Amino acid sequence: MRGRSDGGQSKRPILLLCVMVVCLCLLFLYFSGSNGQAGSAALEYGTKFSRSLGWGSDGDGDDGSEESIFGTGDADDVKLKSFPVCDDRHSELIPCLDRNLIYQMRMKLDLNLMEHYERHCPPPERRLNCLIPPPHGYKVPIKWPKSRDIVWKANIPHTHLAHEKSDQNWMIDAGEKIKFPGGGTHFHHGADKYIANIANMLKFKDNNINNEGMLRTVLDVGCGVASFGGYLLSSNVIAMSLAPNDVHQNQIQFALERGIPAYLGVLGTKRLPYPSRSFELAHCSRCRIDWLQRDGILLLELDRLLRPGGYFAYSSPEAYAQDEEDRRIWKKMSSLVERMCWKIAEKRNQTVIWVKPLNNDCYRSRAPGTNPPLCKRGDDPDSVWGVQMEACITPYPEQMHKDGGTGLAPWPARLTTPPPRLADLYVTADTFEKDTEMWQQRVDNYWRLLKPKIKPDTIRNIMDMKANFGSFAAALKEKDVWVMNVVPHDGPSTLKIIYDRGLIGSTHDWCEAFSTYPRTYDLLHAWTVFSDLDKRGCSAEDLLLEMDRIVRPSGFIIVRDKDTVIEFIKKYLNALHWEAVTTVDAESSPESEENEMIFIIRKKLWQPGGSQDPNPK
Repeated sequence: MRGRSDGGQSKRPILLLCVMVVCLCLLFLYFSGSNGQAGSAALEYGTKFSRSLGWGSDGDGDDGSEESIFGTGDADDVKLKSFPVCDDRHSELIPCLDRNLIYQMRMKLDLNLMEHYERHCPPPERRLNCLIPPPHGYKVPIKWPKSRDIVWKANIPHTHLAHEKSDQNWMIDAGEKIKFPGGGTHFHHGADKYIANIANMLKFKDNNINNEGMLRTVLDVGCGVASFGGYLLSSNVIAMSLAPNDVHQNQIQFALERGIPAYLGVLGTKRLPYPSRSFELAHCSRCRIDWLQRDGILLLELDRLLRPGGYFAYSSPEAYAQDEEDRRIWKKMSSLVERMCWKIAEKRNQTVIWVKPLNNDCYRSRAPGTNPPLCKRGDDPDSVWGVQMEACITPYPEQMHKDGGTGLAPWPARLTTPPPRLADLYVTADTFEKDTEMWQQRVDNYWRLLKPKIKPDTIRNIMDMKANFGSFAAALKEKDVWVMNVVPHDGPSTLKIIYDRGLIGSTHDWCEAFSTYPRTYDLLHAWTVFSDLDKRGCSAEDLLLEMDRIVRPSGFIIVRDKDTVIEFIKKYLNALHWEAVTTVDAESSPESEENEMIFIIRKKLWQPGGSQDPNPK
């Protein structure tokens, strides 16, 4: 018995040693995500590495540290890092609109209020710290204007809408390409004819929807693949095409692949990320929205967004059908809009167009206790980020009421004419004009630096990540591009100035992911965005990964920031599959930061485990 016991004891150290070796191997495999292979390492959550070095914080605000997350710019400040590649199932990941996250975190959301289609961002410990791979066979997108009508199927390998909407001409599966005939649920024979019909109903000259430059910005709710917005562009009208990531998945992805302005969003419980009085026309064609719910709160959100004298074009069965349920809805909706002081501008066939009043007279003449009520005096209609909708009417400011309208110039003069709402921000016309001139010079310089790498049609979709007054976008007026102007949620409400210039954009917080699909923009412009993150204590590494998610393979990034920021980003180029195009000192001006530089980057076209083409055609 004693001999057997001794033999068992001699084997235990060997067994323990084997277990330790296996554990060490597993730990090595877990943390070695730099080989570019999809797998468990590629699904590492959070930014543990960055936070361990003090680059970011777990919170949204300042972490109390005075030390810059970018260090001094010395080469030894930060260790280089490789990023794993996300699993293929994340190739279309939208971090703040990820329904899998909702299920995993067991969020209790009201589906009837569309809360599951609103933004719900992952906490820092659940953020995917990996590169979003392109789908197999991805190609450089077809160039505008051809892209309005045809895209590569490999880039968005989804054809269910082509079959589901085959009788409505949304899109056609055409082998290796997908074609867009310009149809929609209510305009099977083409958006161009439908748009001309709306202009005719409103008695606009020559049936031109732009109304001699007075109709410029449009909100298309439930836009489908955005053919309505795509066909407006030829009339010098720009639409914010809006739809959720719902049963018609990828509709906004198709819109952006086509080169049409679009945004993922929903009329749910929170205000849309646009300021008050931003659009001359709102449009809904079979958008399947219950406008009567919650005392008309969704229609009142449109009212907040429409300018004085703005229109709502509504094409839906309730506007023309004769069955009992549709008549009931039409009667209630007519009563609601009458109490909102809207009037019918025209009703024809399948479409009704209402018009909003030019001043507050109608609101003031309503009987006491009329619903919906006017919003409370202290309500800020331009405060939108994460703000709950309210079932109330937003009256006009006193000056706008006296003027009987916005006082905006017609397009294209509107782009450079100081708008009246500058006074809300205590900004003078002289400051506005100097800002416009300064950014024209800056953008001209950008294009000189980009010239060796681009052709006239290389760039179409642009995002200005900190747009201020929109002068960067205004400087591109002669280019065949459009710009998503992003304004920080915690800064001055300059987005209303951007809309008053005839441009479009959104409020956003760059500590979170943007509401768009991967690979949707050709050029990102980041003016002191990283320095702003430094002040708030958010992760610069997370922002780099987000920018990589948004920009297309072969797309460009222009960073205009302090030299320490530029040196920080350079350490990540290889890990992100980016290449430096050029680095130069910024032009000197009173508005420039000290040691400000311009760094132009190009994202390489790569496939997981495959070759890279740094200079695709």
